[in-house]
Amino acid sequence: MSCSIQLSPYSATLWSGFLAVISVNMVIAFYICVAMKEPSDKHEPDPAFLAEAKASVSQCTTTGEGDDSSQSREKEE
Repeated sequence: MSCSIQLSPYSATLWSGFLAVISVNMVIAFYICVAMKEPSDKHEPDPAFLAEAKASVSQCTTTGEGDDSSQSREKEE
């Protein structure tokens, strides 16, 4: 006796789509749970990266490159 069920192609597509959505949602829920259990004080930013980022931001604001570069790009296009 065979236990396989014969589904129409439409039903098989619906079931496989439903199972795919459920599987992805389970993985997302797992990652959210793992992220919520992580201690917040565990991660500290790299001081060298912060110094470089602050220098880059201050350079862009003092030279005014932030606005001018986007405007010049639009003019070139």
